[in-house]
Amino acid sequence: MVSRVVVSLFLFTFIFCCTPCAAATEKVLVLQIEDSITPASDDILADAIAFAEEGDYQVLVITLNTPGGVVDATLNMMEQIANTNVPVIGYVYPEGTKSWSAGTLLLISTDVAAMAPFTVIGSAQPVTMTPSGSEPINDSKIVNALVAMAQENARKYGRNETAAGQFITENLNLNPEKALEYGVIEYIASDLNDLLDQVDGQEVKGRELKTSGADIVFYKPSLRLSFLNTISDPVLSSLLLLLGVYALILGLSHPGIGGEIFGLISISLGLVGTGFDVNIASIFLILVGVALIIIEFQSPGLGIFGIVGLVCIVAGSMLLAPTDFPRNYTPAGFQQTILLSVVAPTIAIGVFLLFVLYKVAIVRHSKPKFGELLGDIAVAQDSFGPGEFGYVRHKSENWKARSEDYIEKGNKVEILEKDGTVLIVKKIDEKYRLSE
Repeated sequence: MVSRVVVSLFLFTFIFCCTPCAAATEKVLVLQIEDSITPASDDILADAIAFAEEGDYQVLVITLNTPGGVVDATLNMMEQIANTNVPVIGYVYPEGTKSWSAGTLLLISTDVAAMAPFTVIGSAQPVTMTPSGSEPINDSKIVNALVAMAQENARKYGRNETAAGQFITENLNLNPEKALEYGVIEYIASDLNDLLDQVDGQEVKGRELKTSGADIVFYKPSLRLSFLNTISDPVLSSLLLLLGVYALILGLSHPGIGGEIFGLISISLGLVGTGFDVNIASIFLILVGVALIIIEFQSPGLGIFGIVGLVCIVAGSMLLAPTDFPRNYTPAGFQQTILLSVVAPTIAIGVFLLFVLYKVAIVRHSKPKFGELLGDIAVAQDSFGPGEFGYVRHKSENWKARSEDYIEKGNKVEILEKDGTVLIVKKIDEKYRLSE
């Protein structure tokens, strides 16, 4: 009996001690970058790194599907990756996506670099937009600085320094097989589980990775960071600024509809989204355009002021759109997409606004209709006598009327004057019957 008790206690103690060990499962945190790198991206990465450090995650995987983005944010993200003690894996994922320009520089700055099949990296040569299209930036000061930074990061992680430089100087593009052959990345993985199985056991930042079979946790930014990331989209932030400008025009030209408040809120959100990196010339042109449109509204004429004002706002929006390096480090094709996405709605909204303001101005400055009615002929819609009210029809409009004469339905009457909203009429001898 005693032996059974001893055996039971032994088994209980063994199970109790081993259960925590069996229950302990390694965790991997995944941060998804699925669009442009914005002024909010470095804040999101900093929060994800803090989350990974506090949660004792094995690694932080950054999945990249980006055309590039803001240079300052990219540089901050590279510094954060270098300074954290959590191993960081850059992974171009899913299949068929890309990590161009700033995204390529970010990939080669991670502790481990990987790509999914049928993905592409490269196209990191800075370009600028001109009236005739896009042109590569050949300023040796800018190019050499970028090349040195890319090559130094490649050397730090034992990667191909020549290819790192050619991404910038020659717009080199590589698929996964070529990137692995050239020593730009370390792994080709079909999905996250495949990637974690391959890196399992590798030593990174003095830590042996235990990632095979680890729980995958997807990082979700806070509501504040999610909102900031949304309004930081280069197209949305530019449109918010322009929408705010048009709302201010309406608000200042037609007080009382709340346009001023909406405009100020929209402009504030747009400025926050752009990180306050706004071209001064664009603001000047937009303000001139606003002033000209308001002048056109106050003194409508041939529309010259309004048209010139619209041209100024469109030109300002072209400068406002975050395309040129270093504000936005993306291939020329994507910069043109941003520009078109901002300018096209600007033209549409501007033309509509000019139309609305023109119609409002015509109404405000037109002669009162009542004055034009005097002396005109109307037709009685019902019978009414002295001291009574009836209705008369004038040019397809019904008016309340009174007369010192007895008026029968169908009589022609002459409009003598107006008393408030009531027309004073007199009978005309000639009888006129309404057509059925």
